[in-house]
Amino acid sequence: MSREPAELRNLIEPAVTALGYELVGVEYSSGGRGGLLRVYIDRPGGITLDDCQAVSHQVSGVLDVEDPISGQYSLEVSSPGLDRPLFREADFERFAGHRVRLQMSSPVGGRRRFKGTLLGLEGGQVLLRVDGEDLRLPLEKIDQARLVPEY
Repeated sequence: MSREPAELRNLIEPAVTALGYELVGVEYSSGGRGGLLRVYIDRPGGITLDDCQAVSHQVSGVLDVEDPISGQYSLEVSSPGLDRPLFREADFERFAGHRVRLQMSSPVGGRRRFKGTLLGLEGGQVLLRVDGEDLRLPLEKIDQARLVPEY
């Protein structure tokens, strides 16, 4: 699953849920000119630009006080989109039956990328049907997981 910094999630989640939103996930990547902190939010009915602005304002205040990231970084708040990222075990259970793309941190059976139907989660293994074959992929080796939009 996307490597979600647990300490940032734990810091940000109370502020997001207090505003009535679900914190889908948090991504942080550092780069040459500073980092990027991406916060995905959702709620029934979807997310608007005003929602993102409200959460950004609230989260910025928390981050200014707690100062968990050294150096410069940009904060981006957005909806998870149609290709929603999957972060937590509950996401793999919630979206069983949907098509997903997975990228592994190291090869499994000679492959790092998989696309198929998510069957769920069992004993730390993601169950995935790829081309009629059922696979068991270790959750801890998943680098990134996203839903595949169906149009």
